[in-house]
Amino acid sequence: MSLRTLPLLFLNLGGEMLYILDHRLRAQNIPGDKARKVLNDIISTMFNRKFIEELFKPQELYSKKALRTVYDRLAHASIMRLNQASMDKLYDLMTMAFKYQVLLCPRPKDVLLVTFNHLDAIKGFIQDSPTILHQVDETFRQLTETYGSLSAGEFQLIRQMLLIFFQDLHIRVSIFLKDKVQNSNGRFVLPVSGPVPWGTEVPGLIRMFNHKGEEVRKAEFKHGGSYVAAPKEGSFELYGDRVLKLGTNMYSVNRPVETHMSGASKNAAARTQEYTAPNPLAKEELNLLARLMGGMEIKKPCGPESGFRLNLFTTDEEEEQAALSRPEELSYEVINIQATQDQQRNEELARIMGEFEITDPPSRSASKGDDLLAMMDEL
Repeated sequence: MSLRTLPLLFLNLGGEMLYILDHRLRAQNIPGDKARKVLNDIISTMFNRKFIEELFKPQELYSKKALRTVYDRLAHASIMRLNQASMDKLYDLMTMAFKYQVLLCPRPKDVLLVTFNHLDAIKGFIQDSPTILHQVDETFRQLTETYGSLSAGEFQLIRQMLLIFFQDLHIRVSIFLKDKVQNSNGRFVLPVSGPVPWGTEVPGLIRMFNHKGEEVRKAEFKHGGSYVAAPKEGSFELYGDRVLKLGTNMYSVNRPVETHMSGASKNAAARTQEYTAPNPLAKEELNLLARLMGGMEIKKPCGPESGFRLNLFTTDEEEEQAALSRPEELSYEVINIQATQDQQRNEELARIMGEFEITDPPSRSASKGDDLLAMMDEL
C-alpha cells in the first residue's frame, strides 16, 4: 500500500474536471468573463496552499464517497451551479478518463507525466492570473520533490492503488466508444502496438546466457503486435516536452461527450451500495476529511455577482430524465459518517462543513484573492 497516491488522484481528476467544465462553458456560450471567473476560482481553490499541504501529507486514499464530496465543493467554488444529475455525469467523465490514462501508462512512473500534462493545461487556463500561476508552479515543485526520488517499485504500488480505486467503474463514454478504445460493456481495450516503455526493447528477441553471463544464443519470436522503440523520455522538468499525450485535453476538438449506463438498474444498485454501505473505517476517514477540508481557506465575499447553472447534458430534458432515474438513496449533499467515539472531531467536521453552507446569493470579492469556498452551497 502506498500513502503517496492521494495527491496524484486528486490533481489528475481535478484536471479532467477543468477540461470538461471549460468544454461545457464554451458549448453553452457562457460569457467569457464569467467562464474565466469560474475556472480561476476553481483552480485557485484547488491549489490553495493550506489545502495542498494537507493533501500531500502521507495518508490513505479516501473512499469514493468522501472524494466525491470534495469535488462537489470544488465544482461549486464559484458562481456556477450544477444539479445532481450534471454533477453525477461530471464525476463519471472525470473518473473514466483518468482510469483510461492510468491503464495506458507505459511505465508506472509515467503517471507523473500524466499529472504534469494536466498541470501544463491548467496553466493555460490561467495565463492572465500570475498569482494563481504561482500556486500551480508551487504544486509542481512539491510534486517533483515528493515523487522525483521514488523508485520504480514505489510507483508500481501507486499505480496499483489507483487501479484498485477504479476497478469497479465501467461507465461507457461516447468519445471512447467512437474511438474504439472502450467496449460496449464499459471495459477498455488495451493496445498491442505503439511505443514500448522508455528504457525497454521492442519484444521479439530472446537472449540466452551461460553461467558466466556470456550471451550464447538468440531466438526470435512473433509478438503479435506492432511495437516501436520510444523516441525519447518525457521531461519531468517544470517546462519541457512530456512526449506522453495521456492527460492532455481530449475535449479541445469540439465534439459531444455522453456517458451511457449499460444495465442501468444494475449499475444504479451497485452505485447505491457503494455510497451508502457502512464504512468500518469511518472514524479515521472523518479525521482525514476534516483535516483536508480544514485546509480550504474560507474568506467572506463582498459585492453582488449573478450566478448561473451549467448543464452537462445536451438539453435540459436529458438532464431532467437523468435526475429522475437517479436512486433516491444517493445523496452527496451530506456525508453520513458515524464517529460517535470521537465527539470532538465530529464537532470539528460539522463546523467545517457548516462553513460551506451559504444563504446569501453568490458574490464577488473585491480583492485578487476572491473568496472561493464561501460560495460553495448545496447542489
